[in-house]
Amino acid sequence: MSCKHIDAAALRPPGPNDAVYREDCTQCFDSIDDPTGLDVCLYCFNGGCTGDNQHSQLHQATKHHPLALNIRRTRKVTVRDEPPQKISKIEIAAETEADRYDYHTTVRCYECNVENVDKSTGKIAAVVDGIMKANTFSRQEEVKAWEQEFTTCEHILTLHQEAPKKIESQDLGHCSLCDLQENLWLCLQCGNLGCGRAQFGGLRGNSHALEHKNQTGHAVAVKLGSITSDGTADIYCYECNEERIDEDLGTHLAHWGIMLAERQKTEKSLMEMQVDENLRWEFSMTDDDGHELKKLFGKGFTGLKNIGNSCYLASTLQCLFALPQWQKRYYLPMLELPHVDEPAKDLETQLRKIADGLLSGQYSHPDLDVTSSKATDIQYQKGLAPAMFKHLVGRGHEEFSTMRQQDAFEFLQHLFKLITRSQHKGPLQDPTQAFRFVMEQRLQCLNCKRVRYSSEEQDNISIPVPLRKIPRKEGEGKEGEPDEYEPVTLKQCLDSFTAAEVVELACSACGSKDGFSKRSLFKTFPEVLAVNANRFVLINWVPTKVNVAVVVGDEPFLLNDYKSAGPQPSEELLPKDATENKPSFVANDAAVQQLEGMGFPRNRCEKALHATGNLDANAAMEWLFQHMEDPDMDAPLDLSGGSGGAADTADPEKIEMLGAMGFGPPQARQALKETGGDMERAVEWLFNHPDAQGDFGDEVPASDATAAPRESPGKADLPAEFQLNSIICHKGTSVHTGHYVAFVRKEIPDEGTTEWVLYNDEKVVRAVDVEEMKKFAYVYFFKRTS
Repeated sequence: MSCKHIDAAALRPPGPNDAVYREDCTQCFDSIDDPTGLDVCLYCFNGGCTGDNQHSQLHQATKHHPLALNIRRTRKVTVRDEPPQKISKIEIAAETEADRYDYHTTVRCYECNVENVDKSTGKIAAVVDGIMKANTFSRQEEVKAWEQEFTTCEHILTLHQEAPKKIESQDLGHCSLCDLQENLWLCLQCGNLGCGRAQFGGLRGNSHALEHKNQTGHAVAVKLGSITSDGTADIYCYECNEERIDEDLGTHLAHWGIMLAERQKTEKSLMEMQVDENLRWEFSMTDDDGHELKKLFGKGFTGLKNIGNSCYLASTLQCLFALPQWQKRYYLPMLELPHVDEPAKDLETQLRKIADGLLSGQYSHPDLDVTSSKATDIQYQKGLAPAMFKHLVGRGHEEFSTMRQQDAFEFLQHLFKLITRSQHKGPLQDPTQAFRFVMEQRLQCLNCKRVRYSSEEQDNISIPVPLRKIPRKEGEGKEGEPDEYEPVTLKQCLDSFTAAEVVELACSACGSKDGFSKRSLFKTFPEVLAVNANRFVLINWVPTKVNVAVVVGDEPFLLNDYKSAGPQPSEELLPKDATENKPSFVANDAAVQQLEGMGFPRNRCEKALHATGNLDANAAMEWLFQHMEDPDMDAPLDLSGGSGGAADTADPEKIEMLGAMGFGPPQARQALKETGGDMERAVEWLFNHPDAQGDFGDEVPASDATAAPRESPGKADLPAEFQLNSIICHKGTSVHTGHYVAFVRKEIPDEGTTEWVLYNDEKVVRAVDVEEMKKFAYVYFFKRTS
């Protein structure tokens, strides 16, 4: 039968920048591997399923795009007797999809009701050919995972080298400030030779190349051992804090008498070391006797495929969607998905797609495309590829938009921000509210003993892990081996987190500069408490993980001792005007010196310490890295409470967006003024200042009697009993290398018992030896049981 749409004006092949969703449905995880295949719209290249969910028909009905290419593929069966060879270099193998799959395609027209339109007629041939040749959406993400494309920067393009000289061969032998003869970096501006940072895999370094940059401002350096005769090398810009490329490397090296033709690579590149590091960390999938752990399938036991350094995302999602609050919010099989123009770019749609994929059990079964010589072997799952979700939540973010390994705890915080800003209509509650609670801070002047209480909303806590080195006996251990630390309990970490400390603040009531005693305790408790065990310390200015065991039991425990008692009758509060005009800020001098030693300007140091409670350089440094692009970053710290006129910051659209999150217009207006109109920072400001009165502008503020205060999250009642529900574990020396997995306490349906389940990407098994894993977990999720 013929179709009248074959020459439609809107038909065109996909361009290089078009996303072609020809692997799985944009609204569920049904795919081209299903018996009925996947329909790819010939107009907008949306992928729609053709099974029970019928998202292809829904797309046609809402968008009125009649033509679709149905793609169905079957895997060419392979027999695997040995494990696949590990990836050893950063590239994609040349194997094509044609080598692995057989494809079956037909064109259908929903409007003309034709199931097999002639693919050679009209414009259809070119469109079909373009769709089949285009990279799939997930394939594009996989390529980025192992091929990292570097660029140059202004510091390389404007490099002015000092007077030329020939660096004698003996000067290339060791660092100018120490005796290290490896991991050496040559300053391309002045010819100085300094050692780099200590690297994973045991490569030593004292960061003298970075120290040289801090002293001279010379930003660009090349790693000598990485230089090849064809002109490739590790180029690092310390100003950008990024690896770069130098198109004129040969000329820049010749300036110092180093000829490319004479160079031979002697050390691994930074990326090669990162690949080695990530592949080195593996979680055992066998028990103590060498037997494979029991594979689990069905509802709630679905794995997520690793699409290239995505284990931080997979482990976080497994822990979140094991919680009833998240299941109730996003697993809604009886509720229609929202009608949106681009489902792949809609957060609500993608979260519900993830929930359906993980919880329905529909996609949790052994991979039948891979067979073994042993008929009794059961294969792992294929795993669901969360490519659309990963791209969506990472879009526009400096770190999560890349394909590098990232910090799972930082990703959790980023995801919470995105979900909080999204719409939650009717009975659909924001699931991050289950994590929210209030910390109450008590400040007491050391001189006049007056006190001030303030509250701050949070959705997690980061607890310090006390470090107590185990002394080595003389002759024990080898040089360069990491230190060993005594185990600590969760209670010791919480005691340290809530302990009183002295802060350098001037009292506006009595004028004393003796400082204040500060202590923070829980005012309310959340339904789910997310705890980050902070095991990272600065070594040579590099965040380095220390392996100290934290003992956490499975049994319920009480947090009653960490609840704030609030103002007491015997206490004298600071006067109201002193409360409104907060004590003047004096930056922690030791922390300022440490940050300035890293190259940060003083204005930035003070601003970071003020934003992070004036605690230490570590927290301030993390804040600085997250706010490097703030437009007012280099402005002096302003404690006056204003940052410009309303015309510049109080955008009505932004106020409306903040209003959708539950913030009143006065509070939204004040937050936008405080943050220069930046939405992301305004949300942070509002959560950190729940008691803010707001900026009413020309409005008349409501009286205390009529104002409706926003209800504080969490509950204050006791007992506050919690129990460990899941953990995110990390193996590796840095949050940006290594591997993440999740362990979740779940009921095993066939056995009727509650056991620990290991989610290692697509591998889902019943876990053993969890006690050891709990000791070194990175993020803990505790559920309130009382």
